[in-house]
This record gives sequence, C-alpha cells and structure tokens, in this order.
Amino acid sequence: MILEPAPTVFRTARRLEQLDQTHVTLRAQPGGESSIVLADPSGDHHLFADAIGPAQPLAVLLPLDDSFHIRAEAALRFQRRLFGRAAGPLPRALALTPRHRQRLVRMVRALDGRSSGASYRDIAEVLFDTPWQSATEWKTSSIRAQTIRLVKDGQTMMHGGYLRLLAGR
Repeated sequence: MILEPAPTVFRTARRLEQLDQTHVTLRAQPGGESSIVLADPSGDHHLFADAIGPAQPLAVLLPLDDSFHIRAEAALRFQRRLFGRAAGPLPRALALTPRHRQRLVRMVRALDGRSSGASYRDIAEVLFDTPWQSATEWKTSSIRAQTIRLVKDGQTMMHGGYLRLLAGR
C-alpha cells in the first residue's frame, strides 16, 4: 500500500507516529526506497511511504486498476489498525486456502524435481506416495496428468506467473 502526505484540508488524517511502533519493521528496497512492514496476526501490512515524516497526516494512494478492490480492502484493514482496532482478515483474494498452499508447495517440489532430471513418474512417487503401476496403467493415470500439470504450472510461475499471486489471482 502506498502512503502519501494527505492534503492540508484533511486535518484529522492519522499520522505514522500514531502507530504502535513495537510491531513495525523498516526494510530497504532496491533503488534506495524503503518500506514499512506492520506485523499483524491476521496478515502483515506492507506500506511504502518514502516522503512522509512521522508527524505528517496520511493518505492512501489507490490506483484505479484491476486490483482496486483488493487495494481498497487492504486500505480498510490498515485504517482499522491505525485507529487501534483489530485489522481483520486479509482480503480473500490475498489469502491462500490450505488446498492452494498445498498445490503451490507441490508445484515447487515438482519443478525442482524436473529441473534436477527426475522423470514425471519419479516425481509422482515422491509427491503422491503412489503404489507401483505398470507402464500401461501409468500412461492413463490421473496422477501422471496431475504431475505433468504441476510441473508445467511451476514453469509458468517461474517465468513470471507468480505475479498473479501478488494480484490476488
């Protein structure tokens, strides 16, 4: 989330100094910029506030893009936190379900195995603990198809597809 100095007409806008500083971490970004990570039990807040002093009133910059609804939900979470209330859960688009998380882990493991020269069959044996199958059974196995999809999806993620995760898709 990008924070900007609030226009002077917004006199009651909150300030960074009003945050509980015990859960704040500053991180340097490439290019000399810095970010603020505000730890939260329901999901951390990642803030970019380059030209803002701690006593300046805050505004949130929300680009009118395809991710506007996600950014708006994140801004509301941050606003609740800034006002001393529980932020609430992450926007649904940013929260991984246990099933999606498991698939991402399998995808990375499948990609790693394939990159190391393992066959699809070897990868499937490790990922799914499958019993031995004849060559004919293996050719028509749903596990074989799933393993191939995991490797291909892992390759897509490796070549920029991971950006979809950051966009909540």
